[in-house]
Amino acid sequence: MKRFGLLAATAALMLPQMAHAAGDPAKGKAVFARCMACHATVAGRNGLGPTLAGVMGRKAGTVPGYTYSTAMKASAITWTPAAMDRYLAAPRTAVPGTKMIFMGLPLAADRENLIAWLATLKN
Repeated sequence: MKRFGLLAATAALMLPQMAHAAGDPAKGKAVFARCMACHATVAGRNGLGPTLAGVMGRKAGTVPGYTYSTAMKASAITWTPAAMDRYLAAPRTAVPGTKMIFMGLPLAADRENLIAWLATLKN
């Protein structure tokens, strides 16, 4: 019975990440067109926003050479699919005081697809 509890707990932890794994990276690249005015996808190339190369799994506020808001540096966020989903839905709500002026992506499918594409970006 103990093993079943461990399996159930593991499944509960994995479900939020599995939900985002269903996104379509090709569609996500198209969604990224809304972000590219501020964000690059090449490591070391920051724009108005930090590069998104290697963003998934990275601690928020840590890209070298980019000046983050105090709020983002203090956020303690690690960019998992679930954390990215919350942020992309409403950046100013997720991290009050963020410098990001983008209002967010209201459609869950857009966020899911974008997250799937961001997961393909490496440093």
